[in-house]
Amino acid sequence: MSRADLSFALVAPAAACAAARRWGVWLLAALTLLAALAGIGTPAPVRAQGVDLTTLDVVRADGELLLDFVARPGLSKAVEDAMQRGVPIYFVAQATLYRSRWYWRDERVARVTRTWRLSYQPLTSSWRVGFGTLSQSYATAEEALAVASRAARWKVADLDQLDPDERYYLEFSYRLDDNQLPRPMQLDLAAQADWQLSVQRRLRIE
Repeated sequence: MSRADLSFALVAPAAACAAARRWGVWLLAALTLLAALAGIGTPAPVRAQGVDLTTLDVVRADGELLLDFVARPGLSKAVEDAMQRGVPIYFVAQATLYRSRWYWRDERVARVTRTWRLSYQPLTSSWRVGFGTLSQSYATAEEALAVASRAARWKVADLDQLDPDERYYLEFSYRLDDNQLPRPMQLDLAAQADWQLSVQRRLRIE
C-alpha cells in the first residue's frame, strides 16, 4: 500500500465519523423542535391552589369565539372570616388567545378579563356580587360565590381574527385577587397560603 493510500485509509474513517456526528446533532435539534411544536396548543394539566375547574369549553358561534367556565373556589377559614367582617373579596378570570409560531414568540391575538366583587351586607344579612356596573344580592355566601365563579358565552375574539391555516390555543386563569384587598391586609397576607386561590389551564382551539 502506497503512502497516499495509507493516508486516505486513515483520513476517510475520521471524516465519516465527523460527518456522522454533525448529522446526529442536526437530527437531535430537528427532533427537539418537532417535539416542541407538537406540544404547542395541547391542553396543559390543571395547576390549582384551592380551586377546582369543573368546566372549561371554547365554542364557535355567531361569528365569535366564546368561552364557558365553571370554577369551585374552596375558601379557607381565614377568607370566610374576613368576608363575614365585611371585607370585599375580588375574583378575576382571564382568557388569552395565542397564535402558535415556531420561529418566534407566540403572538397574542386577544385578551379578556372579568372581575367580580363579593361582599357581605350586615344590615340586610345578604351577600352582594358586583360585576362591572351591575350588582345583585343573594341570601347565602354559596349562592353569591357560585355567580362569581362562572361565565357562559363569554366572548374572547371574533372569528375573523383567526386564520384557518394557523394554530391557536387559549390560556385561562381564575384567581382570588389579593391585590385589591385593603392595603394593610395585603402586607399581612403576602406569605399566607390561605389566600392563594387560583387555577390555570391551557386549551387548544380546534
